[in-house]
Amino acid sequence: MSETTSVKQQNTAAFYGQAVLSFAVAAGAVALGIFFLDADAWVRAFLAIGVLYLITSCFTLAKVIRDRQEEGRIVSRVDQARLEKILAEHDPFQKL
Repeated sequence: MSETTSVKQQNTAAFYGQAVLSFAVAAGAVALGIFFLDADAWVRAFLAIGVLYLITSCFTLAKVIRDRQEEGRIVSRVDQARLEKILAEHDPFQKL
């Protein structure tokens, strides 16, 4: 039976840093925009709560997508192992 090793995809430190910095800049810009908005306090609070809800929803969506992708990889590996087992046990010269 042949063993296949999957290549682990790993992000570079620069990509990780850029993603974190981009998120921080975007969240900070929105927070400053809401803070300096010429509106009543309840309007600013409503917008702040909306932004926090949007951020948590984005994290949840990213996690669900990642989990579904990992599940697909696992199912694919199990199917590949089953196929390799069937092929290894098959004798083409055996009489039917």
